[in-house]
Amino acid sequence: MKIESIYINNFRLLKDFKIDLEESLSLVLGKNNSGKTSLLTCLDKFINNSDKKKIVSEDFNLDYKKEIEELIIEDSELSEDDFNQAIHGIKLRLVICYEEGESTCNISDLMMDLDPDHNKIILGYEYYLSYDQYKEFRKEYKSFVLAESKKVKECEEKEKHKPEEERKKYLPKNFDYFFKLNVEKFFKYRWKSINYDYEHAVIDESNFNDLEQSKTKSNLSDIINFKYISAKRSVTNKENEKTLSTQTSEIYERSEKNDDDEKKIGEFKSVIEDTDEILGNVYEALFSDITEKVSLFGGVRKDESIIKVISTLQRKELLKGNTTVIYKHGNDSEFPEHYNGLGYMNLISMIFEIEILVSEFKRGKDETPADINLLFIEEPEAHTHPQMQYVFIKNITELLKNGIVLEKDASGKIIKSQLFQYIISTHSSHIVANCQEFNSIKYLKKESINDIKAKNIKDLEKEYTDAGEEKNYRFLKQYLTINRAELFFADKAIFIEGDTERILLPAMMKKLDLEVNLEDNELYLLSQNISIIEVGAHSHIFERFIDFIGIKSLILTDLDCYYTEPVLNDEGVPQMYKNGKPIVKEIKCPASHDNVQFIKNWALIFFHKEEKEITYFKELEFDWKIIRRNRKGQWNSNRKGKILLMFQIEENGYHARSFEDGFFHINYDFICDEKNSFQSLTDKWIEDFKTNKNAFNLSENGVESKSSLAIEILLNSDETYSNWQIPVYIKEGLLWLRKD
Repeated sequence: MKIESIYINNFRLLKDFKIDLEESLSLVLGKNNSGKTSLLTCLDKFINNSDKKKIVSEDFNLDYKKEIEELIIEDSELSEDDFNQAIHGIKLRLVICYEEGESTCNISDLMMDLDPDHNKIILGYEYYLSYDQYKEFRKEYKSFVLAESKKVKECEEKEKHKPEEERKKYLPKNFDYFFKLNVEKFFKYRWKSINYDYEHAVIDESNFNDLEQSKTKSNLSDIINFKYISAKRSVTNKENEKTLSTQTSEIYERSEKNDDDEKKIGEFKSVIEDTDEILGNVYEALFSDITEKVSLFGGVRKDESIIKVISTLQRKELLKGNTTVIYKHGNDSEFPEHYNGLGYMNLISMIFEIEILVSEFKRGKDETPADINLLFIEEPEAHTHPQMQYVFIKNITELLKNGIVLEKDASGKIIKSQLFQYIISTHSSHIVANCQEFNSIKYLKKESINDIKAKNIKDLEKEYTDAGEEKNYRFLKQYLTINRAELFFADKAIFIEGDTERILLPAMMKKLDLEVNLEDNELYLLSQNISIIEVGAHSHIFERFIDFIGIKSLILTDLDCYYTEPVLNDEGVPQMYKNGKPIVKEIKCPASHDNVQFIKNWALIFFHKEEKEITYFKELEFDWKIIRRNRKGQWNSNRKGKILLMFQIEENGYHARSFEDGFFHINYDFICDEKNSFQSLTDKWIEDFKTNKNAFNLSENGVESKSSLAIEILLNSDETYSNWQIPVYIKEGLLWLRKD
């Protein structure tokens, strides 16, 4: 039995949210403030509902709270039928599926039909506003508004005799204030079993059983058990803290409740009992003076005030106060736990905590685990450096693979266990890069300020597969996990061709930040979370992924233009194919060459509908370089798009073919300055450039190493990079990206 999907409505950032869970690990990715904690808190407040875990007004989605306000202040009151067309409040829906042969005794009362082909139940949790409470809410809020208006008038009357500048004003309390004070009065919890419409694969909210009066409500803990490890872990390496040592007593307490360690626990108890007897004799002598003094005070009857100090060692308390976790260093040295780094402390503490929670999932020796056991580990990277994150995600699957061990044979081999589902939320690229279950990724994407959507990486794989691009998906998966997992957490991205741009781009971003003033909707480029990805001329391979994560992206690429001319034999006669067509060769050239015809950049050709004519790209205005995917999955020019394709444009009467070509042309003085050294440029072609100013020849023939050239440009720069210029196509692209 497992949770297949979770639906949440109107809780914090989760306005209309759905997430699918895997059979074991679901890796939930998202930037800060993308709903990861909202998901955990919603599950906890509903499934583990108690007086300490109440839903409060701050838990209501902000957009939804405005909808409630409109509902309450509306002049005309809704009829009961109209009001009940929707559920007003916060909702959690768990879609649970079970397999043939699994025990259904705990869920039998939740089944809405007995069709053997149907294997889903929908468990519904709500914090809702009933029709009667809706009417009462309107009535009391109306009175509240009148009372606040009265206070305003009373204040004005009281202050009117004072000079205007000395008058105090009463600011009437608003709806948020009233809502916060009264949310618990008007909204109530409700538990439901809801019908599932198999024909349309949707939850049928109109057909449900209210569990409020059912015994099933009190047994929900036997159906689902939810536990979590919060990112707010109390891990410290201060000398007076014993985080790990304290956890040993909790592990012991759980072990004592089952039979697995019965023999070891029996031996432990026996030793404590023997120690009690020895300590009892010691205490009798040690405390004899004070016990005799107490006896002198007497009582109503003889010997009434005789006391005795005995030893009563408590196993759990003994461990809690006196068990110390130590670290071995080398062969002989041992150090207390706080001597080690916080990263190690946090990692080991999480393992201890997981062991405790797994024991709680298992329950006591005479108890049966719940049908579904869900563990949520929130941001394991907290307090942990990248190496520890790598260790954690590499080993967590192995640690949890056996689930809840229910029975072992004499040799200790597991013969019966119950698997559980677990969610790990993270914004660590190191955890993503080293996760063995890449297809378990759930990406939380912020659609608006108060609305988050969850996307399955498996759906992205299907998109590539359906398009016959399995090879591209395999490449994407390898590239992301090996090189650029941080793309999942970036706010923006820049896709570049090669080494030169990769090395120089941060300097160009700083140069722009220094030279171009910010507009109202802008942040400095270097203060933004921008990921720079080197992809050659293959940015089109990432097109589905870029659309999937939905971040603003700048693609900087080269035109790679050329023209063709016939291939001649030794006599100067054009060569022909067997079909009679002439054999031609491609001649690289700048875009301003008289004979230029085509481009050979596959990314530009892909995004611009197989267009290869250089004239098309020369005439393309800036807004037409912004692209967006339409409903058919095709890329079109659209100024509302989130992707901008930038390539060389004409500058100072010259149109370059590549980045190096364009950079040389606009930075002639910088390259030729005798004070600057460019060992990556060959003497022959640098002299030719100084004489003829032929940037194309220098870029094609005179660069021995592009990465060395980029480093030399930085070495020869002044502190603010003011002695060289950025090609216009890059400058325009970066300024577009800088906008919010």
